[in-house]
Amino acid sequence: MPLDNLVYRVPRLAATAERVGTPPIPACRDWAGRYDGRHGPLLDLTQAVPAGPPHPDLLARLGAASADPALSSYGPLEGEAALREAVAAETNRIYGSDARPDDVRITAGANLGFTLAMMALVAPGDEVILPLPWFFNHQMALALRGVSARPLPAGPDFLPDPDAAAALIGPNTRAIVLVSPSNPTGAPIPAGHIARFAELCRERGLWLVLDETYRDFLPEGHGAPHALFGRADWRDFVVQIYSFSKAYGVPGHRMGAVLAGPVVRAAFMKAVDNIQLCPPRPPQAALAWAIPALGGWREERAQAMREAGRSFLAALDRVPGFQVDAAGGFFAWLRIPEGALDGRAAAEVLAARHGLVTLPGCFFGPGNERHLRLAHACLPPDRHDEAAARLADFARSPDAGQDF
Repeated sequence: MPLDNLVYRVPRLAATAERVGTPPIPACRDWAGRYDGRHGPLLDLTQAVPAGPPHPDLLARLGAASADPALSSYGPLEGEAALREAVAAETNRIYGSDARPDDVRITAGANLGFTLAMMALVAPGDEVILPLPWFFNHQMALALRGVSARPLPAGPDFLPDPDAAAALIGPNTRAIVLVSPSNPTGAPIPAGHIARFAELCRERGLWLVLDETYRDFLPEGHGAPHALFGRADWRDFVVQIYSFSKAYGVPGHRMGAVLAGPVVRAAFMKAVDNIQLCPPRPPQAALAWAIPALGGWREERAQAMREAGRSFLAALDRVPGFQVDAAGGFFAWLRIPEGALDGRAAAEVLAARHGLVTLPGCFFGPGNERHLRLAHACLPPDRHDEAAARLADFARSPDAGQDF
């Protein structure tokens, strides 16, 4: 048969992949590609990029470790012993806990840590409760696995309600995920709330997954994030996700950690062996030194970010109509004035016509269509008024009330 007469069948993607939307940050940056520069340089507030470079001594150690031939070979699947020891010691310092190095697994970033943990905890057809507004990568990771995200509506203070969560638990529910401080709102969940979720999960036989990526940027005087690691039974139902990216300024090196008990770790390592194998070795060597050595620098940096956050909120206060519903650490969760475009349309106009790139609330789950997430941590304080001015220009322009 002549080749030009052949009829080919087109293969299909996995149904789970087809149902997952485009990654939000690249989508919003595509809108910014149409910006003509009329308001000045592009201001990109889409990604939680740490302010400033890493500590110079950390950079030096990263370079030295990268040049060490011994660290070019495969390493331990669970992560380097020195880094796991440092993480356990730091956990005990912060929480007053009894974490041991064997509780720690090092991952190539917190996102991968979450995905690997979900491979150990839930199966296709299961259900996980995610409080709204949720971190979009959590929902995407579950959807790609064929796991349903059950949305837990936020209360008026944007805190998840344990009693409302209890009412959502069904026969297929396997876990509850909490993010504290929240991405996207920046607000921390009070320790008492977390304790109530822990009791709920313990009573109902669920896993409690705590994503504490932004733990190092809690408000002043907040105290310990929670007391769960002081429980004798935490290893039976708690899984913690942590990221080194924010506190140490190394997101490009992809370093995260997972703390869990032996049952989870055994299943977790099956996923690790097939997906990650071993985490990057040079940054592990550098971070093992940095955790005890750079505590003062990290706190100074966190304090500077708190001050910058206050400056950014002060600038937003001068923009008529917009309301900051929650804020903290890296983010401001901004409500769009009634009568203006919804979040998605507003974000597109802001990016394409005003050069201010934000994430619309619709990417963070249902019911958030009137919000924008502004990741202000990457913006120098001397640009805060400029960002606010572009919001004000948008609010005054015909763009704000028409379809784009």
